Amino acid sequence: MNAIAEVRGHHEALMARLEPLRGAIVVIKYGGNAMVDGELGRAFASDVMQLRGAGLQPVVVHGGGPQISAMLERLGITGEFRGGYRVTSPEAMDVVRMVLTGQVQRDVVGLLGAHGPFAVGLSGEDAHLFTAERTRVLVDGDLVDIGLVGDIVQVRRAIIDSLLNDGLVPVVSSVGRGVDGTIYNVNADLAAAALAVALGAERMVMLTDVEGLYADWPNSEDVIRAMGVSALEAMLPSLSSGMVPKMEACFRAVRGGVKVAHVIDGRRSDGVLLQAISDAAVGTVIVADDDARLTAVGLGGVS
Repeated sequence: MNAIAEVRGHHEALMARLEPLRGAIVVIKYGGNAMVDGELGRAFASDVMQLRGAGLQPVVVHGGGPQISAMLERLGITGEFRGGYRVTSPEAMDVVRMVLTGQVQRDVVGLLGAHGPFAVGLSGEDAHLFTAERTRVLVDGDLVDIGLVGDIVQVRRAIIDSLLNDGLVPVVSSVGRGVDGTIYNVNADLAAAALAVALGAERMVMLTDVEGLYADWPNSEDVIRAMGVSALEAMLPSLSSGMVPKMEACFRAVRGGVKVAHVIDGRRSDGVLLQAISDAAVGTVIVADDDARLTAVGLGGVS
């Protein structure tokens, strides 16, 4: 078999494995290195549009941490993270809105748009898609106020349903509006989880800058291939601050009814998104405690 035929055969097999998910909503959180590396960004866009071509309904939620940090530095505004979350002053919030919706979202829509006129960008502010409330985060055992940071308490799913029914791919930036009109910075991982639950999504996929959830970081690079939601809940307090929002999002999604939450390595350009959704053994999956995937790999199985 020549190389072209081998690639075609692999792709056809992958599409066949996606067939049982035809019509399913898949929420994808896009961030990390994939957002600042041109090749990775193009690979991501190709994967998303192949999912659409296979009959799935992808919804993209994006952050923009590196771009926000760069703009804050350029403007001389101090940036700080606490407990894995960005401290957001009113000045920083202006930058967050500008960068997420005016820069990053345009870039993501452009990448997807290279494959056809299907991507539609919207902010969590638009038509009150996301209603948020000010929240505090746990830092060294204490709840700390970190400014204009919110948690989503309501999602108007009809807006996304309308776009999906028209065959479009929503691209959502993680900003929310409070009932009093205050605008909040919402962690994109948690925004993806809230949207996945509200939409009754089949899958949620988190693109990260690591291979998955490590069993004993930094002592080992063994990756947990599958974990039940209760085991994840017990593990959350021991995670490094950078992984807390991602894994908290997986926990919320699965507890909220999403069948599978994936954590995959967004630094790969070899169709890793398609592989994950087609149930290939990549990254980490978080599932309900009685899911058969746990039996297949052994509870908390690592590799």
